Amino acid sequence: MNIGETNPALEKGFKSAVADGTTMTIGGTIVKILILLAIVAASFVYSWFYIPYSAGIMGIVAIGTFIVAMITSLSPKASQFTAVIYAAFEGLLLGSISQLFNARFPGIVLPAIMLTIVAVVVTVTIYGKRPNIAERTRKGVMIALITIVVTSLIGSVLMWFGITLPIYSNGPIGIIFSLAVVIIATMSLMQDYDFILRGVQYGAPKYMEWYGAFGLMVTLIWLYMEILQLLAKIFSSND
Repeated sequence: MNIGETNPALEKGFKSAVADGTTMTIGGTIVKILILLAIVAASFVYSWFYIPYSAGIMGIVAIGTFIVAMITSLSPKASQFTAVIYAAFEGLLLGSISQLFNARFPGIVLPAIMLTIVAVVVTVTIYGKRPNIAERTRKGVMIALITIVVTSLIGSVLMWFGITLPIYSNGPIGIIFSLAVVIIATMSLMQDYDFILRGVQYGAPKYMEWYGAFGLMVTLIWLYMEILQLLAKIFSSND
């Protein structure tokens, strides 16, 4: 099944999908997305109100989230079960991280959530009117994603030697970099919509609805975190 390049998590899964007599649908995928969103929201709220921020707890949940995400990426069929676990873990992790940001910048979380919702509405609207935009921007988005990953890895390595790149600061360079990442993450949402549509068109098995929903959640959560970091840089630059 050759359905192009996009979210690596989705690409690998759809290419390895094995027909089982069932077929994924747009409606079914939307239902799965809403289920995962509800789980993320519920665990986020629970973490926010009932689990005080703790680096230890956040570390454990982060490891659990990573393990579940890897299992899901390597075994798409398992997404029927692991996507729900991933959503629950991510909600707990996001709630904990959001507490940390809110403690430093009171009131920052609600704008981040609202901007994420706006990004979803805007991208759905644009993709609905111009679905070919995903195809036209796919290569550019992939190049940008690779650039972001490589730059972040270099920055992480340099930090071990006490060197902090300007992209991590709250100065103009740091804010511009974060804004660029937010834009790329937003554009990636349209790539995910397109990939799910292609999966439906190619007759991927029904369990791929969960996998498609999982891939979209990965991008959505990434977008929220990047918006949170962008707002934090803007807020701190005004201190």
